[in-house]
Amino acid sequence: MASLRLIAVIALISTFIVSFASAQLCSYKTLQPRRSHPGTAPGWEFSVVHNKFVQPRTILFDTAGALLVMDSVGGIIHVQLDDSDPAGGRCVRMKKKKTLLKKDDLNHGLALSKDGRRIYASSPRSVFSYSYNPGSGTLDKNSEKVVVDNMANDGHTWRSLLISQKNPDMLIVSRGSSLAKDPQSEVLSSGHAQIRAFNMSALNYSLPDMKPYDFASEGILLGWGLRNALGLAEHPVTGGIFSTENSYEVLIRGGKDVSVDNPGEEMNFHGYLNGSTESRGGNYGYPFCYSMWSVRNFPGNKRVKIGEQFGADRPSELSRRTDEECQRDYVAPVLVYQAQSAAIGLGFNQDGTRAAIAFHGSCKLSSHFTLSPSPEPFD
Repeated sequence: MASLRLIAVIALISTFIVSFASAQLCSYKTLQPRRSHPGTAPGWEFSVVHNKFVQPRTILFDTAGALLVMDSVGGIIHVQLDDSDPAGGRCVRMKKKKTLLKKDDLNHGLALSKDGRRIYASSPRSVFSYSYNPGSGTLDKNSEKVVVDNMANDGHTWRSLLISQKNPDMLIVSRGSSLAKDPQSEVLSSGHAQIRAFNMSALNYSLPDMKPYDFASEGILLGWGLRNALGLAEHPVTGGIFSTENSYEVLIRGGKDVSVDNPGEEMNFHGYLNGSTESRGGNYGYPFCYSMWSVRNFPGNKRVKIGEQFGADRPSELSRRTDEECQRDYVAPVLVYQAQSAAIGLGFNQDGTRAAIAFHGSCKLSSHFTLSPSPEPFD
């Protein structure tokens, strides 16, 4: 099946990147990207299976091998793939496409229960649940239930979702901050800029008035002080939960704009869902502290190293954190990346030895920076 050969995906351009298997041409006319033409590293190829999605945000495979796409304009879309071409390799194309659900407020998150029978999808305010039949590729619209609520805010309205494979009853939800160094992010009870996990098996879906979880006050807190943690992934061996953080775009330090090379985008670790509280529920710094990507010409730097946290200018000195406080009181990232690269997607290979990160990029980046799914050796 196509899913067995798939290694990584860039959802934003509806392009598959598959492992190199053959230099032969496909027996059919292949599609081309509608915008930029991606380049590949040696030993990799790509195939465009469909180039008319509008705003595809999240993709996953169901248990029958079909591709499910959350398009923030087109809804939840079911794509049946065909990889039967004799040339093999990148010769994967769309066989059939249908819309499972068109709902105006769905905009980003998509997750599937481990048994493949329930779809979760997010709006800026809520997470919805739907019964799903992977065999027929059908979604029951009448089964809709709100399972997590009270997440509305302006600014970062994408809500990423992840079902744990180690603890399949647990749904992980990432909620971003509001605009302008959101002061509510400083308040734990606000629910802003947080990642939480919720037990779906504790809900009674048969009740017509089923009460959803309140995001701000219920569930397990995995982390807060996270401005816009879009990428979510579970390590397939350890069960550790990781995220990728999109940091601040315009940052002032010592009266100087440092946002071309700082702060770095982050990969963060949030502990486990096996009952252990190790590394779980910490504050990752936003809106007080940020991660160093480049020390070159960084104002007022005495000893902050790449990957460590630093303080930035604030409207009031009373609310500012020193570099020492940032490193002492807040959780540092596992990895940092080029500022403004916007790490929006995260996944692991099957044995957990490599992590793949999809970067969106920014108009602030210089032309020499290459955006790609970046396979990182992972230990």
